[in-house]
Amino acid sequence: MEQAQQAYAARKLAPLERAASKVPDDHVLAPYVEYWRLMLDSRTEDARITRFLARYPGSRLAESLRADWLKSLGAREAWQTYLAEYRRLAQPDVTLQCYAYRAEWALGDRVHEREAISLWFTGRDMPSACMPLFNELMQAGLIGPEDVWRRFRLALEAGYLGVAKAVSNALPEAQRPAPALLDQAARDPARVLDANVLDPERRADREVVLYALDQLARRDSTQAEQALRIWAPRLNPLEAHAAWGRLAVWAARRHEAVALDWFRRAGRMGLNDFQREWQARAALRAGDWKSVRGAIESMGDATREQRVWRYWLARALEAGGEERAANAIFLDLSREHDYYSQLAQEELGPVVQAPDINIKVGGGDIAAVAREPGIVRAVALYRLGLRSDATQEWNWTIRNFSDARLLAAAELARRMEWYDSAINTAERTRDLNDFELRFLAPYREQAREAARENDIDEAWVYGLMRQESRFVNVARSSAGASGLMQIMPATAHWIAQRLGIKRFKLEQMSDPARNIRFGAYYLKHVQSMLDGSPVLATAGYNAGPRRAQSWRDTQAMEAAVYIESIPFAETRDYVKKVMSNAMYYASRFGQPSVLLKDRLGMIPPLETAVPPSSDSDAADGEPSGD
Repeated sequence: MEQAQQAYAARKLAPLERAASKVPDDHVLAPYVEYWRLMLDSRTEDARITRFLARYPGSRLAESLRADWLKSLGAREAWQTYLAEYRRLAQPDVTLQCYAYRAEWALGDRVHEREAISLWFTGRDMPSACMPLFNELMQAGLIGPEDVWRRFRLALEAGYLGVAKAVSNALPEAQRPAPALLDQAARDPARVLDANVLDPERRADREVVLYALDQLARRDSTQAEQALRIWAPRLNPLEAHAAWGRLAVWAARRHEAVALDWFRRAGRMGLNDFQREWQARAALRAGDWKSVRGAIESMGDATREQRVWRYWLARALEAGGEERAANAIFLDLSREHDYYSQLAQEELGPVVQAPDINIKVGGGDIAAVAREPGIVRAVALYRLGLRSDATQEWNWTIRNFSDARLLAAAELARRMEWYDSAINTAERTRDLNDFELRFLAPYREQAREAARENDIDEAWVYGLMRQESRFVNVARSSAGASGLMQIMPATAHWIAQRLGIKRFKLEQMSDPARNIRFGAYYLKHVQSMLDGSPVLATAGYNAGPRRAQSWRDTQAMEAAVYIESIPFAETRDYVKKVMSNAMYYASRFGQPSVLLKDRLGMIPPLETAVPPSSDSDAADGEPSGD
């Protein structure tokens, strides 16, 4: 079996065929061997594919093979067969959706016309299979010039200049922005805005102005404001409002006080939901609850209904004296098990609520789940070291499990020390819960010792470790961070030097005890740099101490507000989850009860800045932004 997998990984059909001949037909992973052969053989006929699909109906491999086959059918425009198979697919991707809408149109069915049009409105690049669909929609007059300009802006706002240029090709040549001007606006926006090369009478040039203003605002708010005041009279009102909205977002992300005024200049019509979110964050930092409420209430339904904005709307209502309306939102939020549910419960105080139903599954339930064919395959793959395939097989199999069966599967994974799958599976339940499975605590002895050695909270260490790696000791990030606490190579060397460890090698980070010790040491070091605040230290652990410091204010601030206004979405989400995790671990470890709001505390006013460069910032990487 191992030889077959290695041949498939090397993309070599002949060795795969030889290895496959040695795998018994009744082997638990025989479907994988057949699937690998089908995927490598470019001469595979449709009939051979349909036989596989009939032999393993409803399996993950059938889903994957069907999706791959559909792309071939779509490219061949075999529309009748395509639609018949597409209806059997559980999770189509965008490419397959585009083919499906084309197939329907080709067969005279336009029932999904609106869904087809909605695919156009994205700032990201779209698969080549979608281009014929978009061309058909344009020829039918269902995507017009204003729709092209809208997507053009979406692409630029998302940072995809190449996509914006490609999208503009849908316009008549005389109406397109000059690619060279767009490139120059990206490189040197001030020069483009100052040069006498842009004609405000041309829509294309005004779009270049908006893009250049956005790029300038990214670098310097003052310069951008000066440039916009010069250009505003030459833009139409909607364009001017849109420009103020773009400037406001960059100012808000830098926590500049002027941001709220610029949001007001943009007005409701000049803002999209992403900008309204930053308007709400700027208002939170300013303590302007009326503006917080206004920004949230002006969001679209989907954004406004997110848990984050429901919580802050309730806080704004509470600040305005509308406690009954606020409590209704808090009560609804409190029924979940996350950061906002914990904060909402604390706002309500001791109230009568239905208790969580916590159960422990029995051995018979676990044994029954262990016999599920998909689970058997997932376990076999896991034991072969094929983690990715194992996880996909596992997740596919449990996707429709009841709560009781999910908990049985989670317990099975725990017993195998497959900790990330155990946690992920336990988190899927809706009504029944087992918080010991959701918040596993392996490596307890090592973590307790590391926490004690560094005089930090063990629950906090676990909250961070769960978020960093879900206790996968072999975890390695794309940036090179490794182990349970995801230590960056440069940081690991720095810590080893501080601890006086000679002949240190990065391979030692795979040792759980050493990785936890290094992580706890660094966490304590960052906390000491940042006025002892666990929130600042958590942000600093993820994004670097200098960034965490720069996001502070000269006034003391509620930590929840600080967290909500972190510029990087990755770090913002990370801090929330770590601090929420710590609450559950504290309860599990029998620590004295502390409110999450008290655990978060206040962010002290900023008095002295972290030096511009520091060896302790060796792991300072750029998290993904919004």
